[in-house]
Amino acid sequence: MTPRSNSELFERAKAAIPGGVNSPVRAFGSVGGTPRFLVSASGARVTDADGVDYVDLVGSWGPAILGHAQPDVVRAVQEAAARGLSFGASTPAETELAELVEARVTAHGMSPVEKVRLVSTGTEATMTAIRLARGFTGRELLVKFAGHYHGHSDGLLAQAGSGLATLALPGSAGVTEATAAQTLVVPYNDPEALRAVFAEHGENIAAVITEAAAANMGVLPPEPGFNAELTRIAHEHGALVILDEVLTGFRVHPAGYWGLSVSEGEMYVPDLFTFGKVIGGGMPLAALGGRADVMDHLAPLGPVYQAGTLSGNPVAVAAGIATLERATGEVYAHLNAVAATLATEVSEALSAAGVTHVVQRAGNLFSFVFAPTAPRTYAEAQAQEVFRYAPFFHAMLNAGVSLPPSVFEAWFVSAAHDEEALAVIRAALPAAARAAAEAVAP
Repeated sequence: MTPRSNSELFERAKAAIPGGVNSPVRAFGSVGGTPRFLVSASGARVTDADGVDYVDLVGSWGPAILGHAQPDVVRAVQEAAARGLSFGASTPAETELAELVEARVTAHGMSPVEKVRLVSTGTEATMTAIRLARGFTGRELLVKFAGHYHGHSDGLLAQAGSGLATLALPGSAGVTEATAAQTLVVPYNDPEALRAVFAEHGENIAAVITEAAAANMGVLPPEPGFNAELTRIAHEHGALVILDEVLTGFRVHPAGYWGLSVSEGEMYVPDLFTFGKVIGGGMPLAALGGRADVMDHLAPLGPVYQAGTLSGNPVAVAAGIATLERATGEVYAHLNAVAATLATEVSEALSAAGVTHVVQRAGNLFSFVFAPTAPRTYAEAQAQEVFRYAPFFHAMLNAGVSLPPSVFEAWFVSAAHDEEALAVIRAALPAAARAAAEAVAP
């Protein structure tokens, strides 16, 4: 008999898949309990193998900006699939998507994405951007910030937040000391620490990579002016800046977090960007882009090699185009309004229950920190009362609301979150807040 319940499916998965999951956070390791196996989704809702519906605040970790199974996106995918799933050759739609990305990342007369290379995953995009920065500068060292997550390539897992923070791992087995030594980890939001690293190693630093707004140790936005200052410091020493917008790109603003911050008066121009999540509309698709002179160092024009059989996959590209074309100003206004409403109402419920917390926002991304003051660094984010999240999470889940299964993740809303969805969330909050208040430290 084929297992159909969540618990039966998890047991079956554990026998065939390491840990029963294909991405660690799905295992519910930090919240406990049985992971939900989802079988369908529509709009703001998902349905699990037990037939239970949930209002979804995960949104496939960002891509479902229009809501799940948005009809126009599904139609575009179906039409593309009918023409062929993969060709291993160039298609007209690849150029169309690249031009769409280039046109969107524009603000105050600046258009820093002059060329785009499509890949399949965010990890591949950041890995390629780093290789490209090293190839362009002829330097070896990379600077990253503690708690920022840029995918699971070898040199980027030190103090990387998200799944690693949840699992309390400082890095990963299988990464050699020589590889790790090429990455310098600096405290986030600390320009003086960054200056000190450049003072010592500046001639050998190829690039600084940063999440445009950190969202893998909970949402932790950069201090005002920090992204501009790190760009100035890097450029002063001849290093490139890689702005990782895999999560924030086209999610928090039509031009990504860079566009949002520039619109608010912070002027800086990164050299390279990485995109994922929204750019593929739920399909496996990511990209890197930036200055033409840097991008032209990629093969076949330049000596930096990158290739992928499924890069620019026609079905994924169709989903991406359909999603970006429909991610209009009206959609972003709705996302911002829903995010503001939810952040306020969750905060009010926690306060009413006597739970010490702060709300963290980066555009329409938000999360909650169980601490009296807003963290500025990874260490401060880790110091919160993490134990309060699991009972809060399960109370919400039992009431029909699916939250990220880790306190170190962002919450995602979509264009499909309407008053009916908000009412379900609102009704679940008092009991969940009480559960958080009654939680006892282990």
